Amino acid sequence: MSELLLLVFALATTGAFAGLIAGLFGIGGGVVMVPAMYYVFQSLGYTDDRIMHVAVGTSLAVIVATSLRSVSAHAKLKAVDFDILRKWVPWIMIGTLLGTVVADYTPGTVLTGLFGGMALILSLQFFFGRPDWTLREDMPDGVTRFGLGGFIGGLSAMMGIGGGVFGVTLMTLCGKTIHKAVATAAGFGVAIGLPGAMGYIANGWGKDIVPYSLGYVNLPGFVLLAGSAFFVAPIGARLAHSLPADQLKRFFAVGLVVVGVMMVRKAFMA
Repeated sequence: MSELLLLVFALATTGAFAGLIAGLFGIGGGVVMVPAMYYVFQSLGYTDDRIMHVAVGTSLAVIVATSLRSVSAHAKLKAVDFDILRKWVPWIMIGTLLGTVVADYTPGTVLTGLFGGMALILSLQFFFGRPDWTLREDMPDGVTRFGLGGFIGGLSAMMGIGGGVFGVTLMTLCGKTIHKAVATAAGFGVAIGLPGAMGYIANGWGKDIVPYSLGYVNLPGFVLLAGSAFFVAPIGARLAHSLPADQLKRFFAVGLVVVGVMMVRKAFMA
């Protein structure tokens, strides 16, 4: 019983921290939840190779709750660019659904190593970039929007994250302020989490990797993580608007470095 209570506490604490960074950085919290759930399932004695799929699928389900809460808090502060969401969400959702299918056929080590390296590269722009370092004055459209939106959705679905690490970087390079980018990227998380969770439920249906799961989405994990994250996300959103832009960018860069090192290390140690 004491071990079970410890696991419950660990998941609830993880969810609270995920909610905080969801509001603060516009990311869904998957960078915290996926490894936490993976190790929890291992500690419970589940050894199936696809417990990572369950961790990713459950993370995407939780991201729906954290991102909805986060984008709602940012919207009250008039920081969300709903025009960007309207134009980008369809392509992100298509990419997400395709990503859930590809995830079944791609080795996890390849995906974690690729994303870890990309996160480290992206962090350089936030560490050393200046406000005038932009590639263009506005967000891409046409074929470029389709390609980038699909890429953000697909890779995020494979990794169990909300797409904020890509969305914030893209928007700041396209002339958006860091506060506007963080707020709008929270909406990307909803567009990724909902179809992503549905895809993992469908792809994992009947495989019974971890008990009390719908496909690759574990219900107890979802309840514990989402329950604690839901109430903490608005705190992160308020902090995001009270911190100076330069300081927020550096905090975000540190987060990217941590994620990158963690994923590269996991890929090489697998």
